[in-house]
Amino acid sequence: MTTVPFSLPVTLLTGFLGSGKTTLLNTLLRAQPLTAVVMNEFGAVALDHQLLEEQRGPLALLSGGCVCCQIQGTLAPTLKNLWMERDSGRLPPFERLIIETTGIADPAPIIDTLVSERWIAARHRLDAVITVVDAQLGAGQLATHFEAERQVAAADRLLLTKTDLASATEIEATRERLHHLNPSAPQIVVTNGQIPADEILNLDAWRPQARPEQLGRWLAVPRFAAVKSGRLVAPTAPSHSAHGERIRSFSLSFDAPLDETALGAALSMLVSFRAESLLRMKAIVNLKGRERPVVLHGVQHVLYPPAELAAWPDADRRSRFVFITADLEPEFVARLLDDFTSECTAEFTPTAANPAPSVAN
Repeated sequence: MTTVPFSLPVTLLTGFLGSGKTTLLNTLLRAQPLTAVVMNEFGAVALDHQLLEEQRGPLALLSGGCVCCQIQGTLAPTLKNLWMERDSGRLPPFERLIIETTGIADPAPIIDTLVSERWIAARHRLDAVITVVDAQLGAGQLATHFEAERQVAAADRLLLTKTDLASATEIEATRERLHHLNPSAPQIVVTNGQIPADEILNLDAWRPQARPEQLGRWLAVPRFAAVKSGRLVAPTAPSHSAHGERIRSFSLSFDAPLDETALGAALSMLVSFRAESLLRMKAIVNLKGRERPVVLHGVQHVLYPPAELAAWPDADRRSRFVFITADLEPEFVARLLDDFTSECTAEFTPTAANPAPSVAN
């Protein structure tokens, strides 16, 4: 049986149509030439790959549909083939993988493939979701295209492009909307695709247990509206009524340690019935009977495997959650978690088809 020597880091590069993903990809390939690229183009005739400069790693094209829907089933076989060809020596020993999605892709199904397909997950690790946003057109795209909102909500880094073409008003409107949708993701200005590779590679953003000292920045709880026991306490920013209230970002905290089974049941119910509304979740939780904290996060129906930290990163022992949701009231989420963890730990009986997830490693 082949021994897996290491876990291949994967960067998911997404962003709406025309935002500048391919220009950015060229910059990354110059810095990291031993990179495999999986490029998804929606049209039947693929063109974007012809814009890529010379690279030492392989390129795989998924064309004729969106990787998150029509051709989703081709992603796992493509990744498997790339790994096996690399393992056999028929391909160069590429050191990382970048998946560039089409501009109308929802990142969640791609993340699902990376973290839930057993063979893929054993050999690959999602490093970060990088979303590119056009500073000139971004505010308008986010106001009219829900796919663009999903891309921003899932992001670990937001790259703002075309600032040299945008007015100050356009840049400010785009920045404000990005902060409203995803307060915890840093916004980085990129000019002509130029950015140091270490700004967006090797972030370990999807396994923050590797860098516990960065948990504060990963959660960025103070940037979210605070919710506790089903009541909105104090928003940290004014309401963005001009954009509607479909997308909400908020935080939830619990002072007392949580029951592990009850929390698993609550998250199971939330994902089972409102997965499409759960655009992003991050948490560090204090569980009864455990001395060390557990990190949780997910996107829509994807709950990433939980991880136990070696120690608490600071003196704060509260369980802290951050949520970005669509068409889902913060009070509903707060009541659901509060009821299950405080009062209703025996009321949810999972079925065989929908077991409550354990939050243990």
